[in-house]
Amino acid sequence: MSITFEGVAKHYGEHVAVENVSFEIPSGTTTVLLGSSGSGKTTLLRMVNRMVDPSAGRVLIDDTDVASVDPVELRRKIGYVMQSGGLMPHWTVEDNVATVLRLNGASKSEARAKARDLLDVVGLDPSVGRRYPSQLSGGQRQRVGVARALAPDPNILLMDEPFGAVDPIQRKVLQEETARLQRDLNKTVLFVTHDVDEALSLGDEIVVLRPGGVIAQRDTPDRLVAQPADEFVEGFLGARSNLRVEGQVVVDDAGRVVGKLAP
Repeated sequence: MSITFEGVAKHYGEHVAVENVSFEIPSGTTTVLLGSSGSGKTTLLRMVNRMVDPSAGRVLIDDTDVASVDPVELRRKIGYVMQSGGLMPHWTVEDNVATVLRLNGASKSEARAKARDLLDVVGLDPSVGRRYPSQLSGGQRQRVGVARALAPDPNILLMDEPFGAVDPIQRKVLQEETARLQRDLNKTVLFVTHDVDEALSLGDEIVVLRPGGVIAQRDTPDRLVAQPADEFVEGFLGARSNLRVEGQVVVDDAGRVVGKLAP
């Protein structure tokens, strides 16, 4: 399923969170919203599942305006992964993953069996399902959050700074796991981050946002690195301005691959 933003804006009184944003996310691709705090990244992402309704403009999934869909029904069909994981602390991992399946009418045994399968999909031993969130590492909790988001087999996956709270080594592992899942499952992914390396690593396309929710540049990773649109984009890349394109990858000055080129 594709996602289309048509001239969306969000105002809170005189505060402008997002202003006149338009772009499309093609079906089966990953688009990364990249920007600093206050650039409207999360506001845009939450418009897709109606956790935020725009003050102006429309958000379409395929040809359907999400404003015409019941919010609860919409959210049960869209995967959502957040930084905190959002797991219920007094439920087992298995029951956390099975939540939406139960809400959608699956029996307890069916939902738990599917939950164990999904834990395996995200690289966790199904025995982890008997533990509680407090017994897991930060990286494990984030994997559980991804498994829960995948439970209803959504066509769309929203990921809001999902790895921001884990250590750098685990973050890299989770990024690689996310890329693998996308290759295997072919979801339409909208991913929010302030981390340039993460954006380059995961995005088929990157939307760089200025403070106030205005698009500064929308481009493939290679063109973003090779041809920043203006001084703002170049400055935002900041310490990553040593990146360069070599063949089909983006590398830093140590020769490490930090991003891919769009096909």
